[in-house]
Amino acid sequence: MGVEAGAQAARARALAVLRIRSRALAVALLPAAVAVVLLAGTVGDRLAGPVWDAARWVLTPFAVLVLLAAAGIALVVARARPAMSPTVPVTEEAAPDLYRMVRDLADRLDVPAPSAIALTPDCDSWLEDRTHPAHAPPPAEEHRDIAGAGKQAHRRHPVAPVLVIGSPFLWWMRVGELRAVLAPVIAGTGPSAHPDIAAARRFVRGLDAAVAVASEPRRDPVSRAVLAGVGWVARLLLRSCRVHAAELERGVAAAAAERAQAVDYGLRIVAQEQVGLAYAGWDRLLTRVALPAWRMGRWPSRLDAGVVAALTELSRRDRLAEGFASRLGERPACDLLEEPGTVDEAASLLAARLFHGGPAGPGPDWSPVDWSAYPDEVVDRKWRLDAARLHRVLDAMGVRPATGPTAPATVAPTLSRVLDHLTDTGPAWTAGSTGATGPAAGSIGPGPDTAPSEAAGPPPGRPDPLDDEDLAGTTAPSATLAARLSAELAREEAAPSTAAPSPSPSPASPSPTPDPAALWDDRALPLFPLQPPRTARELLADHLTAMVCCAAMDTAGATPGLDWLDGPTLLIDGERTADLAPKVLTLIEDGDATPLRVWLSQLGIRPEKPVRLG
Repeated sequence: MGVEAGAQAARARALAVLRIRSRALAVALLPAAVAVVLLAGTVGDRLAGPVWDAARWVLTPFAVLVLLAAAGIALVVARARPAMSPTVPVTEEAAPDLYRMVRDLADRLDVPAPSAIALTPDCDSWLEDRTHPAHAPPPAEEHRDIAGAGKQAHRRHPVAPVLVIGSPFLWWMRVGELRAVLAPVIAGTGPSAHPDIAAARRFVRGLDAAVAVASEPRRDPVSRAVLAGVGWVARLLLRSCRVHAAELERGVAAAAAERAQAVDYGLRIVAQEQVGLAYAGWDRLLTRVALPAWRMGRWPSRLDAGVVAALTELSRRDRLAEGFASRLGERPACDLLEEPGTVDEAASLLAARLFHGGPAGPGPDWSPVDWSAYPDEVVDRKWRLDAARLHRVLDAMGVRPATGPTAPATVAPTLSRVLDHLTDTGPAWTAGSTGATGPAAGSIGPGPDTAPSEAAGPPPGRPDPLDDEDLAGTTAPSATLAARLSAELAREEAAPSTAAPSPSPSPASPSPTPDPAALWDDRALPLFPLQPPRTARELLADHLTAMVCCAAMDTAGATPGLDWLDGPTLLIDGERTADLAPKVLTLIEDGDATPLRVWLSQLGIRPEKPVRLG
């Protein structure tokens, strides 16, 4: 499909959407038109008689009600705020070279330049229309697009959409690769400037926003009923427009891609490979490295720089990626920014909000962390907090300290206590088993000084909330301990947080430039959760691994480390240990601590020695 064919297809679909809008308007005006005809018929006694009088008395109020309903629906559609992607705005003063590159691309493609540039903490790029009055754009004389089209400030002209760029692209890609990736995106400003396409898009976005408004919970029964009707009409119109709107966007994309063929064609294949690689490194960095820090109330402040480190490590490990390392000698796209570190920090904070739900700004329990401090401030602290939680749960269950000739004389926490408790030669726990409803097999029940209400789970005799499918095949002590840990962690997460609240603009001091965080609904954070909540089995494995790592650091001189692809790691003599997980699972599933004890002995880790917690 060529440029012209794609544009024509998009315009045809836009006209189809607008025809649906016109038909809806005609349906709303039809009763009023009939009522006008009936009322006009009274002149000259052409429509006289009791039947016509009755029709006038019935239809005129009905027409008024329909007009009022239509006006109300139109008002909601027009005033409802369309969804706006949360982004980090980038001004031309902060990135003159980037704006210059985008302006040059728009000139070469012979399309309007985007009105502004923003960054998203994700591996994607798109154009976004932010011309709705609810988005509160700056005054016309100040809202100049980067092509300089706003020089005639008092002349009304359509405002081009905003170019949203994935921040990982700026740090991983070279300047030429970024140009090749952005060319088809910027080419989309051409079809977007067509009046029919712009009108059709505004109509569809308005309907979508009206549905969102109608879906908001309200206490007033009258407003609930009214908005329910608005939502029904909006959904009906959206269903009618769905196919045409999808084909419209497909036509616009085809036209933009065809127009961009002539720009940096040789780099497009290489650039697309870098897009896939950047996505893989970004996803790995978020789930393996950033997520553990977020869960502790810390947010890495240089996530995009971490992408480069992660992908460089991937290039070193993967023979298929050997050629990618040679690119690092070329100019990175982040050089197009005046202060890359400041932009990276803002994108990192936004990523924490979107993917984890953190506050909008730093606070006592939500502070940034540098990569150099990550092992000590995140990894070490995470392991010790998990180990402390594990021993609190064991204390609440009444589990005695480790016994034996090498056991310490004090009640200090040891790894041996955990190993002894989980070592079990009985049958595995199965779905419906009663082995996890009270004290675990082989353990000592709660002592007389243990208050059930303070225990890390329900008091003995009441079933723990176990996931039968998740814990099937584990031992009874493992199932019980996993359930208690899950309950304890849920209780901690439900406790009131002292993190800094999300700042909101004060109504008494309106700002001419809107706060981007106030233009999207942040009541349902995280918007894009990275992973589902950890299962009880995963929580037990994490806590047992943390206890092993604490023992290794305190008794064998091991140190916490950061692996760019796998996250927190244990370093012994500077070498990463990669064979701990299977032995932990063997203990959890089979109750056999022998493989883990052998591994500890080989590395000189003393499980009977006390460890420091918290």
